[in-house]
Amino acid sequence: MDIIYTDEKRFTKQQVERLFLSVGWVSGRYPDRLYKALMGSSTVFTAWDGDRLVGLVRVLDDSAMMAYMHYVLVDPEYQGHGIAGHMVEMVKERYRDFFYIEVMPEESKNAAFYEKHGFAVMPDGVAMQICNG
Repeated sequence: MDIIYTDEKRFTKQQVERLFLSVGWVSGRYPDRLYKALMGSSTVFTAWDGDRLVGLVRVLDDSAMMAYMHYVLVDPEYQGHGIAGHMVEMVKERYRDFFYIEVMPEESKNAAFYEKHGFAVMPDGVAMQICNG
């Protein structure tokens, strides 16, 4: 498997829609908004098998101190090959001079993946959100 990684936002709306729906994420049902959000993001790393988008990591940052990693996903047909881990390491390298790189796993079962890549559960941390959808 010859996966190519890039930080160029060269994906199409249809490619991100397909990827997000492949993992069952509701964001994929809103391709216009999703594409706009990704294009406006600080950093988007993507993984490609030829012209097929197979993985994506999105980062929002304040340009100096804090980077928030959001959307770490890999097409189910490509999971288990280290693609997500490679993209997380790309994020860590890009933001190595920032004070914080944060991630909020939506499911507690995913915490072990992030711990494997050096992240730690914040002492007394609690995830919170308002969902307007």
